[in-house]
Amino acid sequence: MKKDDKQLRVIVSGGGTGGHIFPAVSIANALKARTGAEILFVGAEDRMEMERVPAAGYKIVGLPVAGFNRKNLFKNFAVLLKLAKSVRMAKKVVRDFKPDIAIGVGGYASGPTLKSAQKLGVPTLLQEQNSYAGVTNKMLAKGADCICVAYEGMDRFFPADKIVLTGNPVRKDLLSKHLSPVEARRAFGLNGEKSTLLVVGGSLGARTLNEAMEKDVQRLADAGLQVIWQTGKYFGDRGEKAAAGRKGIVVTNFISDMASAYAAADLVVSRAGAGSISELQLLGKAAILVPSPNVAEDHQTKNARALSDRGAAILVTDAEARDKLADTALETLADEKKLSSMRSGIAKMALRDADEKIVDHILEIINKK
Repeated sequence: MKKDDKQLRVIVSGGGTGGHIFPAVSIANALKARTGAEILFVGAEDRMEMERVPAAGYKIVGLPVAGFNRKNLFKNFAVLLKLAKSVRMAKKVVRDFKPDIAIGVGGYASGPTLKSAQKLGVPTLLQEQNSYAGVTNKMLAKGADCICVAYEGMDRFFPADKIVLTGNPVRKDLLSKHLSPVEARRAFGLNGEKSTLLVVGGSLGARTLNEAMEKDVQRLADAGLQVIWQTGKYFGDRGEKAAAGRKGIVVTNFISDMASAYAAADLVVSRAGAGSISELQLLGKAAILVPSPNVAEDHQTKNARALSDRGAAILVTDAEARDKLADTALETLADEKKLSSMRSGIAKMALRDADEKIVDHILEIINKK
């Protein structure tokens, strides 16, 4: 689709974690497939989007923006200088690129970028992944044309007349790759017939999950369980050391083929970020959710309870995980009836085709303007 016979130009801004980046790329992919739009990403220069976005085939501009230090207020002088520079850079990017619309997915960089777009008269759309809205999206909401959300009740944070319930976009390869559990396990060098646990703490890792696995991974192996364990970026070689000498344990700091990892798993242990939950829902995977305590308003616990209260997942608190995680996993995997009920329950909660729904709203805004 083209506007006035010209190629659409779109800025997508935000990032910081996979929970922001993967939805952003999914929206860009859907928009490009439908319209052939020229898409420019704007991210924070020292965050993971600077690697992941080019790997997905898109250009990205990095801003020096950083988060405020709430523990040491004196350090925020440098943060303010970076923010001022980022605002100037973002305004220049918007003026030079001349987008038809700017899309914000949350994260440091989307603040200066989307605010600059709004001040320059460019329409904006926000995508909020979580049940508790992020600071940047709340700040930008008043000037936004549309706010796409994944949870009911988001009028607590945003103008009700701007909210549309679309769900969270997920990576297309998760849904398009159809491997049997046997094939997927073999792709990881595992026995295709043995019960398999997948443990993922997000792209940066989760200390509690990692320390729980470090303590009990040998016991899980002794019980005949196979494990695919993503440790994340900051756990060093502790995972490999904990699993040393044991067959059936795959330890890696990042899983590039998450479709195969999910397919291989009878049960998934995960944080309760909105993106992870959306993936689990769409794939119908039984899960133990361990909410991170280090998030605004404890929103991951709210996310997890939305599932556990319906019997669609098991909630283990972060404080309990080191002692309870292995036992809970073994008990759950031994109960096929419970696994089947959880798979059915979580699949019923899925909101499908979120990326295409969001593109519908993007094009509606552009055509109105």
